[in-house]
Amino acid sequence: MSYDPILPEHLDTPRTRRREPVSWPVVVGFGALALLWPLVDALAVADALGQPATALAVLAIVGLAWVLGAGFGRVPRPILTLTLAGVVYGVILVALSLLLDVRPAFDGRLGAAVAVVEIARSAGLGALAGLLAAALQRTLAAR
Repeated sequence: MSYDPILPEHLDTPRTRRREPVSWPVVVGFGALALLWPLVDALAVADALGQPATALAVLAIVGLAWVLGAGFGRVPRPILTLTLAGVVYGVILVALSLLLDVRPAFDGRLGAAVAVVEIARSAGLGALAGLLAAALQRTLAAR
């Protein structure tokens, strides 16, 4: 057990031990990778690769950046950090679709439902990336 001057030694258990805080700059930085989408559109990558291949490539790049960045960067609380980064990513995607007017024409309620699904999907992918990053951190720590 490590010594914590605030908690008596007999109370210093994994349940009472303080957790490191989430790094909000890391959350926002990982979430900001959603800005790759307008860059890909501006560079007309979809015209060269096709829409499905472009989408898979961007998702793979973002996923690898999240897992490797959080894993090798030893980001504290990688699951929570990348889940929150996924939420930021989803919010940015929704905002970009509204600002750049690239969304399909939905009425208000359906558009809100689509936005919620997009944010939830991005959060889920962030959580999955966080699990992989945590596994990478454990693997690196075992060496």
